[in-house]
Amino acid sequence: MGETQPNRRRQSRVWLVIAIVLVAVAVDQAIKLYIATHFALGESHEVTSWFWLCFVENNGMAFGIEWFSKLALTLFRLLAVGLLGWYTHTLIQKPETPTGYIATIAFIIAGALGNIIDCVFYGKLFGYAGWFYGRVVDMFYFPLIHNSAGEVLFFRPVFNFADSCITCAVAAILLFYLKELNQSMKD
Repeated sequence: MGETQPNRRRQSRVWLVIAIVLVAVAVDQAIKLYIATHFALGESHEVTSWFWLCFVENNGMAFGIEWFSKLALTLFRLLAVGLLGWYTHTLIQKPETPTGYIATIAFIIAGALGNIIDCVFYGKLFGYAGWFYGRVVDMFYFPLIHNSAGEVLFFRPVFNFADSCITCAVAAILLFYLKELNQSMKD
């Protein structure tokens, strides 16, 4: 007996999510490990006038915000990834859910996992902290707009590939999948 069309579609969606998460996390970690092993902390290299590679470590959330203890933040991230995994599983079961929407959620999971890996392992790996107390490696800097004194007005944050996965996926949801998000929250 062959598989039914809905089962094949569910299976292909599962493999898509797995592929997105594995590839995005691998790219993120490869970039971070390269930067952490080839740059000194605080070192910067101008690629173009509007794009720099910098080695910065972020101890908190996005943009260096520190609202909670490091351990609480890491445990919250782990819980969020678990909930997003469950949410993705429920979306895959519904044939009417667009595959693109499922892919955006997979990119959010991948981005969160990339930053979790830093928090859980990097402190121990690089010898500056214990398990779950590592800092997130950031490296992309886009000083796009300057004032007449040369100070950067826009875009100051230094971020990483994992942050980009999350930001782009959220933007895609807001632009293209709000209806699906709203519908899934009602179900």
